[in-house]
Amino acid sequence: MSDMIPAWVNGELTRVEKLEAHQKGLRHKAISVFVMDGDKVLIQRRALGKYHTPGYWANTCCTHPAWGESSEDCARRRLKEELGITGLTLDYRETLEYRADVGGGLTEHEVVDIYLAPATADLTWDLNPDEVMDVRWVALPDLAREVKANPDAFTPWLAIYLDQHADSIFGSLSPA
Repeated sequence: MSDMIPAWVNGELTRVEKLEAHQKGLRHKAISVFVMDGDKVLIQRRALGKYHTPGYWANTCCTHPAWGESSEDCARRRLKEELGITGLTLDYRETLEYRADVGGGLTEHEVVDIYLAPATADLTWDLNPDEVMDVRWVALPDLAREVKANPDAFTPWLAIYLDQHADSIFGSLSPA
């Protein structure tokens, strides 16, 4: 891995190798996007080649901004890189922090900017097979039930978002 991401080391924001940030559980910047059609969210199944949580279902997309890249620019870039989706309006919802074990001795400790992106069911995509193996639309209440019933099929951060932050992310659409 040669990706450098913004992470805090000794209280100072600095460039850190992405894998190192996850190995050491360093607090680092991230973005998460939920593409929505009413109360339905487009979720993705992560490609099997991902170095953590391969094959798990996650929100529409998430990643770490490059050094000096704004969160909104990062969200737009990643929607295009992972899913081939462009032209959506991003609605910033909140910045939250979480820490989660993602397996293999790796930890996500993220300060994440959350965005909603309104869309319609006829949205088209072009999946990058190195990043995403599948997508599907699911109603938020159904997703919340699925995550509770089968947590090992979903990324830890998606479970955290739905369990602890649903009201602030989804507002009146919240499944809670």
